[in-house]
Amino acid sequence: MQNILITGATGLIGTATIAHLHDRYNLSALNRRRLTTIPCHRADITNLEAIKPAFKKIDTVIHLAAHIGNDRLAIQHANIQGTTNIFEASLNAGVRRIIFASSGSVVGGYGQYTPYKELLAGDYEAIDDTWPMLTHKSPLHPTGLYAASKVWGEELARTFADAGHCSVLCLRFGRVNPENRPTQAREYAVWCSHRDAVQSIEKSIEAPPTLLFDTFFINSDNKYGYRDLEHAHQILDFAPADRGENYR
Repeated sequence: MQNILITGATGLIGTATIAHLHDRYNLSALNRRRLTTIPCHRADITNLEAIKPAFKKIDTVIHLAAHIGNDRLAIQHANIQGTTNIFEASLNAGVRRIIFASSGSVVGGYGQYTPYKELLAGDYEAIDDTWPMLTHKSPLHPTGLYAASKVWGEELARTFADAGHCSVLCLRFGRVNPENRPTQAREYAVWCSHRDAVQSIEKSIEAPPTLLFDTFFINSDNKYGYRDLEHAHQILDFAPADRGENYR
């Protein structure tokens, strides 16, 4: 069984990951808050020396910890310095793979334009029955400081992978919410269920070691989705189990 370290383990995706994968891997956590479901090393990811012990004998790191919002200093500390520390500690410990939780917001700016604006607003009659999909090759268009920090994290991941330090796979998660169902119009386009988020993580853990770097949009199978899932299907064998339309 692989030794897997999860940062941000008390968040929505972290909690779901522990619940679904605890019997398949040796899971541990790096977390600021106390955690009792799996072994936990309590430290702040902005402190490199404090987090190093958590990486001993770890095969794969699932880096979920991040500040969500637009507080500049909090993003600088958690998403920039913290992510740098996670990568550095992984390199020093000989970790073979990092799974980096990116975000669909790295292309969020497309939501200003037709047809994506109408899809997010639920104004389906105003557009054609088909629309151009955004793929992993589409130019990035982040919205806000949080999204920009995820773009930076992806490029840091690419730098580490290109240097041969380890494999890094970036998962651009859609909207994962506590209700685990679409709750507003835009979520029928970008929703991602807990189950589908965890599936993408498991597929990334099991991906061949020869896969050194890639980025993937991760959403549920949404009728009005515009972020391509075919690349994740082809490379990771990711196949969403849930669909937003089932909750209309």
